Amino acid sequence: MLVSSSPVHPNIAMIDLGLARIGHLLRHTPQTWKAIHVAGTNGKGSICAYLSAMLNASGVSCARFTSPHLIDRWDCITINEKPVPETIFRQVEGLVKQRDQDEKIGATEFELLAATAFEIFHRLKVEYGVIEVGLGGKLDATNIMEHKSVTVIAKIGLDHQSFLGNTIEEIALQKAGIIRSGVPCVIDDSNESSVLRVIQDHAKEVGSLELHYPSSDSALVQVLTEEGYELHQVQNLACAFLAFRLACPDLDHSMSRLLPIVKQLQWPGRLQRIDLFPIIGRHQEALLDGAHNSQSAEVLAEYVNKHYRSRSQQITWVLAASKGKDVDSIMSHNVQPSDQVTAVQFGPVDGMPWVKAEDPVNLINQAIRYGVDTQNTHNSGDDVRAALEWASKAAGDSPIVIAGSLYLVSSVLRLMREAESQKV
Repeated sequence: MLVSSSPVHPNIAMIDLGLARIGHLLRHTPQTWKAIHVAGTNGKGSICAYLSAMLNASGVSCARFTSPHLIDRWDCITINEKPVPETIFRQVEGLVKQRDQDEKIGATEFELLAATAFEIFHRLKVEYGVIEVGLGGKLDATNIMEHKSVTVIAKIGLDHQSFLGNTIEEIALQKAGIIRSGVPCVIDDSNESSVLRVIQDHAKEVGSLELHYPSSDSALVQVLTEEGYELHQVQNLACAFLAFRLACPDLDHSMSRLLPIVKQLQWPGRLQRIDLFPIIGRHQEALLDGAHNSQSAEVLAEYVNKHYRSRSQQITWVLAASKGKDVDSIMSHNVQPSDQVTAVQFGPVDGMPWVKAEDPVNLINQAIRYGVDTQNTHNSGDDVRAALEWASKAAGDSPIVIAGSLYLVSSVLRLMREAESQKV
């Protein structure tokens, strides 16, 4: 069952929303842990990271499931802030896939992955599971959870319209599908008023009267702002702090204890500053960000304009995108005529065969449309290393920003790991 009246998406055979198959897969897997379920278009991964860090630092056994993975397929599952060991992942994944075959369930790749995560959570006897919605909410495989302690709805924007609906209100209704009667729900109240109304109306329909808005805690927001967090980071952190308090009311929620924990956290691919030395052989900083839709691109643009364009009018971009993404919105927010752009294709995504990279030619043409001089563009094909080398030489002392896709983030981090391992 799909939830959009849009034209059929080319990935429809790979992504088939619904809870029947995952329910069948998990019939033999007790859900012995309490869940914090996080939905949204942007920020949900960061909120999950903040939450699991707080739980772990509080001595609570905690697992996290987010998607997509960054480098290895199993790093989307963490146990007490460490990726699940590959041996455990493969053992449990094999069991789940065998169950799928034996019972002729026909589960999708994401359903198999989610079932693997839930089976691992049970086997390792974690107390809490922090779960990021994969796509949407209502019909996402993760919504099969039985013991939700808190739900969180982060910032909602236009993305995945072919599956979730053509308007932001239709998408909000799908995200609101994670709400449960009697379970508190934290809502990022920086969302548009029409989005908030959709969520509130749906909460009433399902009998959930516990809606919580983090900006009402003005003291917390003020502290985070004074600590130098960007606006979207303040919103995400405020949601995470509030969800933590609601999920674990008996634990210490003092800012003096929790803030140092989150300050140490680096969520890869979110405004991450990296040194390209392992890849290109010389020290050069780059900003690595997975902004891949209009809303996240706007956030990235605000950060770049504030921290980089104030000292350099020229930004050198390394860009990739998944097919079907709104490349025009990403370009319009970020690329300026004085910039330089190299476009590249990320490689195949392990376990996600439906994800395809946009042709670099199309990305370059879009950049030229926004005024970039043709001589300041470069097609790197499918060679990410070559893209970074070109950007380094072209940029000189000006800033480099790598963006457009979390899968490009993965490719860059994988290259860094491979380069560093060869030196050991």
